[in-house]
Amino acid sequence: MKAMILAAGLGKRMRPLTDHCPKPLLPVAGKPLIVHHLERLQRAGIEDVIINVSYRAEQIIQAIGDGRAYGVNIQWSHEATPLETGGGIQKALPLLGEEPFLLVNGDVWCDYLPVNTQLKSGDLAHLILVNNPDHHPEGDFSLDKGRVLNQGAQRYTYAGVSIIHPRLLAGQPTEAFALAPLLKNAMHEQQVSGEHFAGHWVDVGTPERLVALEHFLSQ
Repeated sequence: MKAMILAAGLGKRMRPLTDHCPKPLLPVAGKPLIVHHLERLQRAGIEDVIINVSYRAEQIIQAIGDGRAYGVNIQWSHEATPLETGGGIQKALPLLGEEPFLLVNGDVWCDYLPVNTQLKSGDLAHLILVNNPDHHPEGDFSLDKGRVLNQGAQRYTYAGVSIIHPRLLAGQPTEAFALAPLLKNAMHEQQVSGEHFAGHWVDVGTPERLVALEHFLSQ
């Protein structure tokens, strides 16, 4: 299974840290955040990684290279302007191929990665859901007997980690668009599975959360 790391965002919530350093290169526990992702993917046996970049793209590419230093093979999907989550994936599909792939948000920390067998025949996505953090108490989706629903009393937060089938994006335009509406449509058709992960997870979206993750990893 190939993996895609989403790393094309502007990092506005991380300013002023990202005024001169793109978010994927922000250091945590002695190495850039994106390197933690690459090392985790390598340990999981994933060799081929696609990374989309836009803001300060050349700075990221120069720092990370072709991935050999981390035991993976990296291909870069360059966006002249950020295409949002859906558009970024759509642009990278020629590199990802026709099989399901692992999708990881570049600005999360998660101790868990799903495996490709968790995406069952006929499903378009398998999402990892976590307990709602303080900054997102309302959550995103519900989970019922392994199926992810857009509505429900017990709601969880999408961890930014999933397995996606390329068919989810079939027929979409080559322009900026969000992934969430496609996932919600697939949920309506009972084509999205999921699981709850109760381990350590952080949305590294603000300088304060970056500091908290640094403290956690330094213990």
